[in-house]
Amino acid sequence: MTALVEARGVSRDFMVGRGPFAGKRLLRAVVDLDVTVEKGDALGIVGESGAGKSTFGKMLLGLLPPTCGTIRFAGTDVSAIDRRSLAQKIQPVFQDPYSSLNPRRTIAAIVAAPLAVLGLGRPAPRRAKALAMLDRVGLPARYADVYPGELSGGQRQRVAIARALAVEPQIVLLDEPTSALDVSVQSQILNLLSDLKREFGLTYIFISHNLAVIEHIATRVAVMYLGRIVEFAPRDTLFGAPRHPYTKALLASVLTPEPGLGVPDTGLGLTFPNPLDPPPGCGFHPRCPHAGPRCCVEAPRVNYAPPPCGDGAATARQQRGEFTACHLHNGGTASVA
Repeated sequence: MTALVEARGVSRDFMVGRGPFAGKRLLRAVVDLDVTVEKGDALGIVGESGAGKSTFGKMLLGLLPPTCGTIRFAGTDVSAIDRRSLAQKIQPVFQDPYSSLNPRRTIAAIVAAPLAVLGLGRPAPRRAKALAMLDRVGLPARYADVYPGELSGGQRQRVAIARALAVEPQIVLLDEPTSALDVSVQSQILNLLSDLKREFGLTYIFISHNLAVIEHIATRVAVMYLGRIVEFAPRDTLFGAPRHPYTKALLASVLTPEPGLGVPDTGLGLTFPNPLDPPPGCGFHPRCPHAGPRCCVEAPRVNYAPPPCGDGAATARQQRGEFTACHLHNGGTASVA
């Protein structure tokens, strides 16, 4: 398959202030991340809030530059691609359909806006394209001249999807696109996205907390924790035989429809580590039931060895296969070597 996106050794740091009289501290939002997104892929990215999922998405869209490492689109560094050209290649669909649409513009104008911004076509063809896209996402022509406030949440998200597809992108980045919707509407939107992917030959990058959503639509899954990918595997492998203790805990947290079982106990507790003061060694060790002395002092390595941040050496990485960043699976023991 053809690699559309290749992220190699990508990190993103922020300097975060603690108050008007305190100095700033380093926040490593994404750390040494390697990802390959192939043409026709549907890459799911999961993890708790603060894991770095949306930060990585913003870097893919060119909204944030990496602190170090490279992100390439079809072999070209994203930083060297004109913003308008990049916007035509990768389009986002955001989480909240109530705030992502301009309330003062009609639905047809909203869908046609990217075409106008990118200078694609004349006004009449733009409107025709907008109407065609609205029809494709299940909104007939009578919705063209209404305003977002007149639509339901599911209808608004269909508008957002139509807007993203209007410029015929190769990749659609979906950041929690169903989390603000009712469960019944979520399934409709997911089925629509699956149909559109097949029809237009799209590639998806799907960011979500909802593991059921990821299982439905993803072909491969990256599990993130404190800015790092801790497990990467095909969907069926990850959901059928997870390896990393964090992945197992996430899957155990999914509510069951069986009555009387209540909320499952994942053993993770309620406290997510402070990203400004991450634990030494394996970042997951304070919450891991299998942690040993080695986990407290040594960060686990995966089956490829990323060079230090800023090292431009061409290091081969086995990214298209599976990996687990855990001493239990990469060395066989959590004890100090």
